[in-house]
Amino acid sequence: MSAPNKSYDPVEVEALKPEEIERMQGEALAAFAAASSLDALHEAKVAHTGPASPLALANREIGALPPHAKAEAGKRVGMARGAVNKALAARQGELEAERDARVLVEEDVDVTLPHDRVPAGARHPLTTLSERIEDVFVAMGYEVAEGPEIEAEWFNFDALNIGPDHPARGEADTFFVEGPDGTGESGVVLRTHTSPVQIRSLLDRELPVYVICPGRVYRTDELDATHTPVFHQVELLAVDEGLTMADLKGTLDHMVQSLFGEDMKTRLRPNFFPFTEPSAEMDMVCYVCRGESVGNPDRPCRTCSSEGWIELGGCGMVNPRVLAACGVDPEKYSGFAFGFGIERMLMFRHNVEDMRDMVEGDVRFTRPFGMEI
Repeated sequence: MSAPNKSYDPVEVEALKPEEIERMQGEALAAFAAASSLDALHEAKVAHTGPASPLALANREIGALPPHAKAEAGKRVGMARGAVNKALAARQGELEAERDARVLVEEDVDVTLPHDRVPAGARHPLTTLSERIEDVFVAMGYEVAEGPEIEAEWFNFDALNIGPDHPARGEADTFFVEGPDGTGESGVVLRTHTSPVQIRSLLDRELPVYVICPGRVYRTDELDATHTPVFHQVELLAVDEGLTMADLKGTLDHMVQSLFGEDMKTRLRPNFFPFTEPSAEMDMVCYVCRGESVGNPDRPCRTCSSEGWIELGGCGMVNPRVLAACGVDPEKYSGFAFGFGIERMLMFRHNVEDMRDMVEGDVRFTRPFGMEI
């Protein structure tokens, strides 16, 4: 067995020679100084301080030296690695400062300028259309009348000549409000039409009465493309001396022409309603085909099913029983009334195909209407 190699000189190991350690250190410092970005500096860091860097490999050679030679070699390599790490930290601080200064310039935000982060909204088209209809009749001298949405059965049914056995008074059509004992015998309902406002107007105002009654009403309908349990109606009532069906027809013509165009026409078809006598359904000429699709298979109209007319609502002369219920002398006064759904009117005017779009609250539906119709 040979004796320990106590005469081994560590400078004879190529990687541990002073000039080699100095060269490695110099290359690392030069690479750090040449890095123009944090990414480039990271690459230089891996190359000169990582596990496979020259100084790391030289440090491994120290373990093979005899004990009395390790101290000097370790000191030499340790000083070089310390200088390299110090230069790396200094250069990283410089590049980070440059990056932060550049971000402040490139991403500068003037907080004093007005902002538009909140998109502009829009009024709901039902509200706008309702007010448009009100404007038409206010210009004719009518008043806008309002009433409660929770209504007594007398106002909602009895005063309108809708008897106790009428189908509309069943739970299949009407929302009844529970009584104090938890039953539905409270005599109070969610109004099924705005006609109770007409009754209240006759009771509260001096004759003659010319009112228009817009508002929200309730029916036990399922929500689908053409029905909704909560919708909006607008009704008109005129009570004066000498009013006739001719006055009603002229009023309807003016309304339709104001909302759909001056060339629009209306017609009346006989019908029955408990609160008017005689009663009629009001139709207007199809606003899409203007009646040209009737008998013309080459030009069908999906809106009116090629019938040339669209049903708009019910109307007629006020039933004398309704006048009498409100204390109005039917021998002296006569009146006319009509009503229609505002949702239906909106679908006609703007080709809205699904009524559910009106109640879902999606701004993508309301925004195209803007602030006015």
